[in-house]
Amino acid sequence: MGIFKTRQNKKYNYTPRYFDDKGEGNPYEIKHKFDEYRTTVGKHGLKGKINNALADLKGEKDKEANRRIFIIIAILVLIFLFIIDFDLSIFFS
Repeated sequence: MGIFKTRQNKKYNYTPRYFDDKGEGNPYEIKHKFDEYRTTVGKHGLKGKINNALADLKGEKDKEANRRIFIIIAILVLIFLFIIDFDLSIFFS
């Protein structure tokens, strides 16, 4: 009667609507828009990802952006210290 048999799934011959017939790439692969430009995306170990991220951080083209982010963070910290009424005179004699 088939009490212990599992039911098999139906198989369909389905091709996606916008899939090219040339067979280039997997139509079911979900990939981010900028994955081919990133060095930290891919099958690397944790150490490899950290090394790639540090190499990207030390890049010459990103020095201006890093400086700008540092300035923004410093301004936000000073605003926060002003809001909580922190006394900055302890740093100066």
